Amino acid sequence: MKIASINVNGIREAVDRGFLDWLAEQDADVVCVQNLKAKSFELDDSILYPEGYEGYFLDAEQDGFSGVGIYCRKIPKAIMYGLGFEQCDNEARFLQADYDRFSIVSFLMPDGSDYAAKQSFMTQYQEYLSKMSRKRREYIICGTWHIAHKTLDLANWADNQTTPGFKPEERAWMDQVFGPTGFIDTFREINRDAGEYTWWPKLDQDMPRGRQEGWRIDYQVIGPNLRRHVADAWIDVDATFSQYAPLIVEYDLEL
Repeated sequence: MKIASINVNGIREAVDRGFLDWLAEQDADVVCVQNLKAKSFELDDSILYPEGYEGYFLDAEQDGFSGVGIYCRKIPKAIMYGLGFEQCDNEARFLQADYDRFSIVSFLMPDGSDYAAKQSFMTQYQEYLSKMSRKRREYIICGTWHIAHKTLDLANWADNQTTPGFKPEERAWMDQVFGPTGFIDTFREINRDAGEYTWWPKLDQDMPRGRQEGWRIDYQVIGPNLRRHVADAWIDVDATFSQYAPLIVEYDLEL
């Protein structure tokens, strides 16, 4: 099973830059998209239902803001829209597709431009993650968490220790997620190297991404029972339809 996750940073703009062509080339079973910045009813059928996929979307109340979606080759048994707390659901930050053995989530954390709002979200989301970790169902949570966990997860970490996305309290929160709460960073199961990034805040399209200062703030997060099923993981830095790069993980699982 192949799952891709990508913050499109505006779905219509991403389509104009080749997102649908990229999608057709992936042969992914599930593609989770975040930060659509559009209402689903505003989108063409070519975006809602690309060939071979069923699309599911959650729209934010505010126009041109947030939004998440999931493209599925196999129709899920159920779709869960939101988590039941206002900040998450009104801003369209969590969409879950349920299959027999596990659930796949498209997730978007607040970016920290309103840091108090991000802290409030993290507190409420931690409660939900703790509940998820105690359930018998397995989860694959895909998306932009807007936190670089370790110093090797961003280029210029020394100058960003007070920047939202790398503040000590945010990194400590991730320590809890990947520590006592019991979740696993799939990418780091495969790749322990520095210089692996999914977002470039000052992206210059004329300069190769490898020469620019990036952050790794996108994850596919799983419970410990799925650890042995992580077969491969990589970041598609050649996909240039967004300021973010797709994170792709292959699992030794079937939908």
